[in-house]
Amino acid sequence: MMIAVQLKTAQNSEPEDIMVTQGMMIEDLVKEYQSKLPYRILAAKLNNKVVELNKLVTEPCNLTFLDIRNPSASLIYQRSVSFIYLKAVYDVLGKVKVLIENSLNKGLYTEIKLRDHISDDTLSQIEERMYQVVQADIPFTRKVLGKEEAMQILSEGDHAEKRRMLARASQFETVPIYSCDGFMNFFYGQMVPSSGYIKHFELRKYRNGILLRFPSCTEPDRVPEFKDERKLYQAFGEAKKWGNLMGISYVGDMNQKIEKEEYKEIIQVSEALHEKKIAGIADQIMKNGKRIILITGPSSSGKTSFAKRLSIQLMVLGQKPLYLGTDDYFVERHQTPVLPNGEYNFEDIDAIDIELFNDNMNDLLAGKYVDLPTFNFKEGKKYFGERITRAKKRQPIIIEGIHGLNQALTPRIPEEEKFKIYISPLTQLNVDNHNRIPTTDARLLRRLVRDHEFRHYSAQYTIEQWPKVRAGEDKNIFPYNSEADVFFNSALTYELSVLKKYAQPLLEAISSDEKAYSEAVRLLKFLRFFKTIEDESAIPNNSIIREFIGGSILV
Repeated sequence: MMIAVQLKTAQNSEPEDIMVTQGMMIEDLVKEYQSKLPYRILAAKLNNKVVELNKLVTEPCNLTFLDIRNPSASLIYQRSVSFIYLKAVYDVLGKVKVLIENSLNKGLYTEIKLRDHISDDTLSQIEERMYQVVQADIPFTRKVLGKEEAMQILSEGDHAEKRRMLARASQFETVPIYSCDGFMNFFYGQMVPSSGYIKHFELRKYRNGILLRFPSCTEPDRVPEFKDERKLYQAFGEAKKWGNLMGISYVGDMNQKIEKEEYKEIIQVSEALHEKKIAGIADQIMKNGKRIILITGPSSSGKTSFAKRLSIQLMVLGQKPLYLGTDDYFVERHQTPVLPNGEYNFEDIDAIDIELFNDNMNDLLAGKYVDLPTFNFKEGKKYFGERITRAKKRQPIIIEGIHGLNQALTPRIPEEEKFKIYISPLTQLNVDNHNRIPTTDARLLRRLVRDHEFRHYSAQYTIEQWPKVRAGEDKNIFPYNSEADVFFNSALTYELSVLKKYAQPLLEAISSDEKAYSEAVRLLKFLRFFKTIEDESAIPNNSIIREFIGGSILV
């Protein structure tokens, strides 16, 4: 029997109406088109839900092929190459503990727990074994098992955290287990059909661990050039130390604290660590005599709350900072750059009146009176005469904006006056030692909750806008984070257990016929691992998380 399918071979391509055999596997349909497509298809979207390629087409539907340029497919690639890496380590070294910890340098930072540091020869053996597995094109078999059976399969090897997590997760009745040539593991997300789909990767020794690197959404067919992100590595290391201090490394640890009603202490310690770090940054600014403090970071990092708290710590040191935002320095609307689709591009560096900004900052440094602009977004123009001010000798000037680390924003401001701060929630709280929580997801949940609470945007709208936000970050923020003098990790160990209460009903309200449905399903799947903190009374009113859930005295 033949059924009708409306097929899009790429996310932005025009759909075509085709007829396929009922019960046909999506992978078989992909094979008919793959030679005409630029990149390998990794997954598909079936009626707005991302599915693996071994899914059967059983009824008329809309179907979209997804390659690595799609964020969901990119995560599937990451998960699949991680599975091959874990198998290769097992084949070479046996039952050793492997940690997949965080994103770093267009890849994943991992550690193999051996008595001695891993040798170059051993690393080469692991990488060679990965290539052998890829060349063999071994199927990835997925079985959904009952919890008890799954825990029995995971009873040996590097699975202690998975067993502990599943034992306490009453919401899970079944568990997906993937196998590759007898090697089995639990992953909460989807996979490619077989090892042969993974063509590009590299292993690289780095500090105390190993980088597993692979293509990105923006560079689909090659491993990106290596750039040492030393400060980002140190920031993740600090987050790990903070977690160890509180006895929390994985979601199960946090859930146990919630079950025992010990979470209020975790909130207090998390907030105290933030305050201590901010106070240390203020001390560093004063010690170095810096006056132009530039704060930047990706969306939903908590930049505004951080800037206000830093101002307060500088006041403690006897200063009264002047607080500015680059949003008041937009060029006039008719000068604003536009995107290919005709929309105004307010995130581009060319949207900033750089000459006026540099003139104003240098005049403030010189102690002159300055007529600071106020930008009217509705009219698309700057107004003057409302904020005439001057900076006193040694008075710090705090500037928040997405281009703060880009030298193109401050070309005429003396380098010795600048102090650059990069802020982002670098969560170190993973599901287990192999299932990581992307920092991007933590930011998306923050933004989703804030957009609903304070901007009256639907979750559907926020999710649909997110790719555009991410594209802007990839161009305007991430390439410059190495310029920072200091990294501030705005993640709070407990925050996802708080955000769940707000985000879950918003995500559940997205219907299956909406474009954001597949992303809502993915986010809901990982939120299931978290127990909810219902009582927020211990969260202080100057907490960064208050910027998103409400109750902040700073925002």
